[in-house]
Order: sequence, then structure tokens, then C-alpha cells
Amino acid sequence: MKYFLLTILLGGISFTGLAQAIEETLPPAFIKTVIFQGDSTENTGNPILRLGNRINLSFDDIIGDEADYYYTIEHYNFDWTPSQLSKNEYLEGFDNVRIMNFTNSLNTLQPYTHYELSIPNNNIKQLKVSGNYLLSVYNSNRELVFSRKFILYEPIAQVRAEIKRSRDLKYINEKQVVNFSINSPDLLLKNPDQNVKVSLVQNYNLKLALSDLKPQYTIANELIYRYDTESSFWGGNEFLQFDNKEIRVTTSDISSVELGDLYHHFLFLDFTRNSQSYTYNPDINGGFVVRNIQAQNSDVEADYVWIHFRLKNYDIIENGDIHLYGGFNNFELNKSTMLTYNEETGYYEGARLFKQGYYNYKYVLLNQDGSIDDGFISGNFDETENVYTIMVYYHPPGARYDRLIGVGSANSRNIRN
Repeated sequence: MKYFLLTILLGGISFTGLAQAIEETLPPAFIKTVIFQGDSTENTGNPILRLGNRINLSFDDIIGDEADYYYTIEHYNFDWTPSQLSKNEYLEGFDNVRIMNFTNSLNTLQPYTHYELSIPNNNIKQLKVSGNYLLSVYNSNRELVFSRKFILYEPIAQVRAEIKRSRDLKYINEKQVVNFSINSPDLLLKNPDQNVKVSLVQNYNLKLALSDLKPQYTIANELIYRYDTESSFWGGNEFLQFDNKEIRVTTSDISSVELGDLYHHFLFLDFTRNSQSYTYNPDINGGFVVRNIQAQNSDVEADYVWIHFRLKNYDIIENGDIHLYGGFNNFELNKSTMLTYNEETGYYEGARLFKQGYYNYKYVLLNQDGSIDDGFISGNFDETENVYTIMVYYHPPGARYDRLIGVGSANSRNIRN
């Protein structure tokens, strides 16, 4: 009752500080290669797409027993607290139904069952409103297996952005700053300091999002954001890569191949890059693509391979752990991504199971306080090619949810002083 009265007194302004922000649930070890994307082949992990467009989820269960999985969809506010909408207000149809599209692997050493889900479908005709969503997958016992965030926007506001070097000379060679403006000629944004929220994301990684920036000034219907420190990101470095679309041969990335119960691919030795000069290396900003060059359908004919990583760091690290980092598991760190120091070789080593394909990865330091240092191994450079996404949320007076009214993007390859 107190919360209801407070909402009325605030005149419809979204106030969700009493609610807890939702976090994604990581898949268990037997769920592999979660791909969540729109109609494009670009795998962003947490897709951001226009309201009404199709969204696709696929994943593999390497137990391979054709287990039953079910899915639900929930709507959230800008800050990932639950919105006040009931399910029939944001969803036409019904969820909590079984994923019926699944196929067993074909001609693979590692058996698995491949599952696919597309929305809209026969059960969900459409998602009605823009904003933040969470798709959750459950097993037949209705136990949560994993969840992924996705975002739908309405093309109402126009977002223009450019990437600049930091004005702080201490970080001019290490940081990138996002300057942007929001123009909404067809929608009057009332009280933008309170009702307009923005979220800035680097390389589609929601875990790096910067938010709660207020417009510095307005010109007519245009909101201007020209911060320096508040909208800056570490530049990082280009991702490393490997491609094992051909499972039986070495490549420029793979030094040797062994066959046991499964294939083992040993990558060439990687080196710490934080003290080296920047070198441009084309990448896909942490993404990955599943493919088997000899398969007609890589979704079910690409095999699973143990990829062995070796990193040469010139000092033993005592205040944290070295991890693999990339979109292959939506930029999460866990036991499967951790490398251990081998005293005999002097290298940090680790192995992880990957489905055949092309992958971006890098090495990061996980500090004892839980923070991630992206530049400790790879370095930070203002020249690094990164893609930035700007999302604009608006909470109209009296509304019960946060609309996402516009999305813009910019690339740092055109960085300016």
C-alpha cells in the first residue's frame, strides 16, 4: 500500500528502488552454445531489435536425451526491475509451453540434442510493447535451467553519436568517449531529466553498460549529451580468434590436433599484449559463428572440440585469476573459462569445450573483489575498433512501464579528438 501511494505522489514517475534488479541465470555445464539473435546472423548474446521483428534462440544439450524444455517471457523496466504490466498487456498469446523444435546431432563424436525457438510463433503471436525482456528456459520439473535478456525498441527517437578520445590527457591513449544527442520530433519528451533514461553498451555486452546519464542541455526537442568521464569506456584491444571449421587439420590458429574420445585442438601460444604497441586485427567484437565446412547443416553436424589455450605472462599473478572472455558464453566467467598456472611450462593453461566454428576471445583478469580488468593482459588503446549502442528509454507521465523509443550506434574506427 505504501508503495502504491508513493507512485501516485510521484506523479507517475517510475520508482523501482524497492524492487531488485533481475540477473541472468547461467546455463549448467551440459547446456552449450546458446545463440540468441534477431533475423541477422550477428550473434550479440543479448539481442536488441525492433519491436515486431523475429527473435531466435538455439542451444545444445550434450546429454542428448531429448529432454523437455519450456520457456517463459517477462517484461522489465529500464533498470531490470519487474514492470507493473500483466502478461496479457505485453504478450499476445501464451508462454510456459514446450520447445517443440529439436533435432539430434548427426555424425558427431559428441552426441547432443539441438533446440530451436523462434518468436513470434503459434503460441506467441507478438510482443506488444517495447522495453526490456527476460526469456527463461525450464526443464520438465519446472526448474530454471538458464535465462537471457533481450531488448525491443520503437523507432521513434533519432539518436546520433560519435566516438572521441578522452579529454583527460592521462587516458587520451586508453579510453573512448561516447557523445550523442537524442531528437524526437514526433514525441514530446516531458521532464527529460526524470523521465528519459539512457544506456550505453560496448560491443553488445550489457555487463559493461553505462546508464543514468542526464541530458546536459536541450535545443528545441533535442537532448544533448557531451560528457567525458561519465560516458567513457576503456578502449581494450582487438579480440584474438580461432577457426576450426575443419576438424582434422591444423590452421594458422591451431598448432596441433589430437583425437581421443573427442578431438583436441591446441592453439598457438598467446602473449600478454598490454606493453606492446597496438596492432589492428579484424574481429567481430567478441562474437562467434558455428560452422563445419563439410556439413550441410552445421547446427546439428558441427562437432564439439576441446580447445586448449596457453598464455605467456611474464609475471605470476597472485591477486586474481586469468579467464577467457568473449561472446561464446555471453561474457560470463566461470570454472570453464579459468586458466591455471603450469609451473613446468611457465604458461597459464586451460581447455574448454567449443562447438566447431569461428570464435573471438581474449584474456582478462578477475580481481579478488569480483571486478574484471579487461586491459590487464590485452592492454587499452584508443585506436581499438569497438561498436557502441545507445538505448533511449522514456517513461511518460502516468505510464506503468519504460518504453524504449530509440536506438543508435557508432563505431570507434572513426574516432576523433
